[in-house]
Amino acid sequence: MRLLLAEDDATLVTDLAPELRQSGYAVDHAADGREALFLGETEHYDLIILDLGLPLVNGLDVLAQWREQDLKMPVLILTARDSWREKVDGLKAGADDYLTKPFHFEELLARLQALLRRSHDRLTTQLHSDGLSLDEEHQQIILDDGSSLPLTGTEFRLLRYFMMNPDKPLSKTRLTEHVYEQDFDRDSNLIEVYVRRLREKIGKERIETRRGQGYVFKG
Repeated sequence: MRLLLAEDDATLVTDLAPELRQSGYAVDHAADGREALFLGETEHYDLIILDLGLPLVNGLDVLAQWREQDLKMPVLILTARDSWREKVDGLKAGADDYLTKPFHFEELLARLQALLRRSHDRLTTQLHSDGLSLDEEHQQIILDDGSSLPLTGTEFRLLRYFMMNPDKPLSKTRLTEHVYEQDFDRDSNLIEVYVRRLREKIGKERIETRRGQGYVFKG
């Protein structure tokens, strides 16, 4: 999953971004509201963490402009402002959740996972598909016999996106947009490399190649 962290606190970004990446997110960063607004309009994000106190354009205005453009990506507001009025204003502007600073990373992660499940109409906390489950906490595959297969960070992000979008043709461009960060070379053939690695682990029949369309994960 690809995530935008719109936050101007450099210390918080330095601490938070690596933890998010370790938890299976490709993370882009915006240090001010103008950059956040542009990235939200032009890139494809599965989640956005948005600080209200951004310079240049405040977070509420950024969020309101996204929603006016009918951009529906889940947005979690992360802010030091803890009055109930601020929360109401954020929710009215189109926020999906709200977390005040300071916070525990485990709570932030749980809220992000809940937003992902909701945006993909998932009722359970685990992803399942005909004999295999994805252990998101440990980034590994669990087979029916209880054995596990470890995944690299990229393999995990790619398989999670496949399993959240079963039986849908997914182009290499779309996969790249949701699996890698902003500075990734979009012309790279690494998606093909990681699809091949996943096939070696879960079986070639689970990921079908569709000529001219991309790949389909058999759910």
